[in-house]
Amino acid sequence: MSIAITNTYGTAHNVSETNPAHVTSCDYYRLPLVGTIAPGNPGYEDMVEMLRDSGHDTRPEGYELIFLESEEFSATYFGPIEQIEQYKRENVDGKATFDASQGVMYAQWPHGKGWDNFLPRVFWNVKARGAIADGVGLVTAFAHTEASGAEVIVYEFEGTWRPGGKPEQLVTYHCTACHMNTFHDCGHVHENTGPGSRRWAARQARQHIISAARHGVGDKNSACRPNNGEMLRAVNAVARDMWGTTGNARPDTDDAYCATKGPCSIIRELRAGVRPPVYRA
Repeated sequence: MSIAITNTYGTAHNVSETNPAHVTSCDYYRLPLVGTIAPGNPGYEDMVEMLRDSGHDTRPEGYELIFLESEEFSATYFGPIEQIEQYKRENVDGKATFDASQGVMYAQWPHGKGWDNFLPRVFWNVKARGAIADGVGLVTAFAHTEASGAEVIVYEFEGTWRPGGKPEQLVTYHCTACHMNTFHDCGHVHENTGPGSRRWAARQARQHIISAARHGVGDKNSACRPNNGEMLRAVNAVARDMWGTTGNARPDTDDAYCATKGPCSIIRELRAGVRPPVYRA
């Protein structure tokens, strides 16, 4: 079953012919980091092991590195040190041409021994680029295939793993067709450590859309299953009974609750350029 997933904003990505959730490449990237590694640097031997394994460790003087990132993919370029230094000099007006054939490109950013200390945490939303704050903002969004006007939105935010816990920088997705809260669905909220975290959240957003396209909205086999306020109505009924009141303690529809207390409240603030409160603090 072929499913077309449409970015509602952001960069178009290339996907596997058999799995539209699996992004394989991208035509346009940001260049958030440039670095240099050379013999004698801490962890150098571990860092070039990936080059040796593929027969690409050919520069005894070391490597200049360019780390590229899109909303759903990342890549690392290993090239000659002199090439990158020349590129920096020629690119003062932003018009220099970069010749990637001089080095080697690897999908994604490296991690592991050596790399984990070398690479800083880099967010998609960066205050220096006009974002609300580092690691707070929208990453990408996809048009829902089955619910007109709905989206599945990937966003960076500040939240806690448990109510009242320590605030951390996290990333997840939210579907405005079903309003399911990913904090209640294990494995769908991630510590926002780098491109890999954001790529995984976007992959899960794509999987959510694929499930809805295959099984429909509300089917027991679908990931997109609106509760239609069932739990909220149960909570309101218990609260009325306990307190002897006639009014509702909470909104009685999922979209109304989400707009005031849930992910939609965060997304609304992010779109307005306002820093939301820490979620679940």
